[in-house]
Amino acid sequence: MNIKLYQIDSFTGTLFSGNPAAVCPLSGDWPPDSLMQHIAMENNCAETAFYIFRDGRYHIRWFTPATEVDLCGHATLAAAYVLFLYEQYEGRELSFDSKSGLLAVRREGDYLTMSFPEDTITAVETSDEIKACFDIEPVETIKGRTDYMLVYRNEEEIRHIFYDLDRIRRIRARGVIITARGNDCDFVSRFFAPQSGIDEDPVTGSAHTTLVPYWSGVLHKDEFTARQLSKRGGFLLCRKKSGVIEISGKAVLYLKGEVSLPDEILNNGKGGKP
Repeated sequence: MNIKLYQIDSFTGTLFSGNPAAVCPLSGDWPPDSLMQHIAMENNCAETAFYIFRDGRYHIRWFTPATEVDLCGHATLAAAYVLFLYEQYEGRELSFDSKSGLLAVRREGDYLTMSFPEDTITAVETSDEIKACFDIEPVETIKGRTDYMLVYRNEEEIRHIFYDLDRIRRIRARGVIITARGNDCDFVSRFFAPQSGIDEDPVTGSAHTTLVPYWSGVLHKDEFTARQLSKRGGFLLCRKKSGVIEISGKAVLYLKGEVSLPDEILNNGKGGKP
């Protein structure tokens, strides 16, 4: 059995930047979770998106090399890009059923715009455990549903901060966002999630469901330009609406091919533990 495989660079219009995601369109029903985890581990991208079309709707799931996650922005963008450009989807808007609810994506020129549920954020005390993760103490700590977000004074602190992945791994969260006002955009960020198998994510769409509500309250506006300051870098346009965060970005194809699965793998659904 062969499964189509695309690799897409998301939140960029330039190859070898943005955040790479693998996309595997599937037919029929979901294969065993262990098999999808093996494929994601072998792809070794931050996320692999698997989608199926069933009962008149698209359904999507995301796996890091280590675990399944409930929401992934750049891999959703990549999956929509594949459908719009390579899998003969004829509309200008589509939606995915997911563990995080219904996720809509529309095509607007060179940009794809995703509608994600807004995160619920709360200011919390900066614990000693969090302080030990970085060499600069944040001015504020925010807790979302799945992540901590640390606010810093300026872009230079975000660019040059020293971080301890072993200590970040001990934080009980999906990951840790760090952010500050940007020099040539509204805000910048970085995202670390070694506990989810991703030391530093190149561009994290889902983190902006936490970032945008915070910066909307600080900057008193609802539309934003944002940069993620990883080595690869990425650019996003964001908009806050009622209960929804719209996240827009470009994407570019890196490769397309097939995953070849031997019969013995398909018969037992796993082929060993990841």
